[in-house]
Amino acid sequence: MRVLNLGSLNLDYTFRVDAFIQPKETKLAKSLSVQCGGKGLNQSVALSRAGFEVLHGGLLGTDGGMLADCLAAHGVSTELLIPSDQRSGNAMIQVDDAGQNCILLYGGTNQLLTEENITDIFRRAGAVDLLVLQNEVNKMPFIIDEAHRRGIPVAFNAAPMNDAVLSYPLEKLSYLIVNEVEGAQLSGCAAEESDRILNVLSEKYPETTLLLTLGADGAKCRRQGETVYVPARKVPVVDTTAAGDTFIGFFLHSLLSGESVRRSMDTATAASALCIGKHGAADSIPAKEEVAALLA
Repeated sequence: MRVLNLGSLNLDYTFRVDAFIQPKETKLAKSLSVQCGGKGLNQSVALSRAGFEVLHGGLLGTDGGMLADCLAAHGVSTELLIPSDQRSGNAMIQVDDAGQNCILLYGGTNQLLTEENITDIFRRAGAVDLLVLQNEVNKMPFIIDEAHRRGIPVAFNAAPMNDAVLSYPLEKLSYLIVNEVEGAQLSGCAAEESDRILNVLSEKYPETTLLLTLGADGAKCRRQGETVYVPARKVPVVDTTAAGDTFIGFFLHSLLSGESVRRSMDTATAASALCIGKHGAADSIPAKEEVAALLA
């Protein structure tokens, strides 16, 4: 199966700290690493490692050679990347001693797509089975509309969430993926009311498969009126970066390969458990053989 990911590319500057920095505070980081990331890149790697043939489309900044090399090293096609004379997206990430993270994003080339760029990427991509999107690139309504016009199913991860998402043509999605905070903003419910979030969103988008990730509490999926819940695996947390992206990649591959929703969620949960046991973003995403071994 061929997947087009029209997604973000970021250089991640990751600072290891004992605790997140507070207002007016200056502190020394324990370490600094520069890695490839962005929800788009992470999800392309996850989709590829899960077993899809993946094409990544977008703008590649002047500092983006490392990003293209990373995609290629993980089996992702880079033929749809368009060179830009601007800087790539950047992320400043703090990871604390508990393995949690907080992230500050600079959009860079991720926010400079034109409608001509997007149309050209679709044209050159040819026939694809799925378009995967995250809310880290601009022109999102145009992208969704263009995919719908071409008959391409769309999976949209509404992260990072902002008010603009409320105006997107979400009714045209085949898959809507949110965490509890994003789901609360879209539904008007409280973040802890996961069932109510699913009820409201399924009323709004009855033809859309809804995936609600709940962090350490697991995940829920609403598909054709049925709700499936899976708990998270209890494993030592090293770094949660890219765990959600890993879940999405393995869930979509398993589901589109004909597995049941429950089996797809079990697979995604196992993949995420392996991811959070390693440092880094794209490099922490497991191979499908590792996930199969854990499931066995």
